[in-house]
Parts: sequence; structure tokens; C-alpha cells
Amino acid sequence: MNKKGDVLGIIVRYAILILVAIPNLWLFYKVFTPLTVYPLYLLLSIFYDVSILNSTILLINQSIPIELIGACVAGSAYYLLLILNLSTREISLKKRIKMLLWAFGAFLVLNILRIFLLSLLVISNSKFLEITHKIFWYALSTIFVVAIWFAEAKAFKIKSIPFYSDIRFLYKKQR
Repeated sequence: MNKKGDVLGIIVRYAILILVAIPNLWLFYKVFTPLTVYPLYLLLSIFYDVSILNSTILLINQSIPIELIGACVAGSAYYLLLILNLSTREISLKKRIKMLLWAFGAFLVLNILRIFLLSLLVISNSKFLEITHKIFWYALSTIFVVAIWFAEAKAFKIKSIPFYSDIRFLYKKQR
């Protein structure tokens, strides 16, 4: 691609990032809430008698509601994966789409497993629920995103560095 096309590509990629964030990442929550709630419901239904209403799963015999709020769905984590993807230079559109599907799929599976584990702690009335939830919330969710990005970069042979490669390109273009 020529230099003008490269600059236009940078503008388009960053414009997409801004537009997707408006308003309040609703797109991620709209897409990933049902993709999180229903598999969790299916997992829990293997072991328990459950019902579902919107984003709340109710254990019928125990009257325990498990409500999945926006923070559980982790729309901001999906957005961070999108940021890492779109802020990286020299990736073809086809490869970029494959990478996004891979990253979003990996995070979705990890997130469902995380919520399932926390649900089991709620159901068993575990004294470790709060500390486990905080560890997941503050540390593991970030580690999940970073690990997915590094695994993705390795699997798809990405050599560019998010943001830095774009900035370096624009700086060299100005010289």
C-alpha cells in the first residue's frame, strides 16, 4: 500500500475505535450479553434445576439468583482486545477479522468459565467467594486479555506493536 493509503488506513482504524466506544460500549454488551448468559445457563443446567429471565439465572430449588450485570459480561475487555487489534499496523483485513474472532472467542470461553466458577462458589455459599471474585476482577481479567493478545500475536505472526508502530510510521513520514 502507498504512503497515503497507509495514513488513510490509520485514520480509519482509529475512527472505528472511537465510534465503537460511543455510547458506552453498548455494541459489546448487546452482542456478548446473550453469548455469555445462555452458555452459562446451559452449563449450570447440567448440574442444577435452573430457569432464566433476561440476564438472571435462578436456581429453582435453592432460590439463588445469579444476575449477570454488564461488568460480568466484560464489554471493556472486548474493547481492549479490539483496541490492540486495530492499533496494530500491517495486518490485512482478512487476517484482522480472523484475529478478532479468535480473540473474542477465547475471551468469551474464559469469561464463561470464570462466571461458572464464581456461580459454583455462590451456590455452595463458599467463604472464598469474595476473595476469588476480587482476584478475578482485579488481576485475572487483565491477565486473560494480555495472554490472549500475546497468544494471538504469536499464532498470527504479528511483528508490529500496537500504537508504537503507527506512531513510528507517522514520525518517519514527517521526515
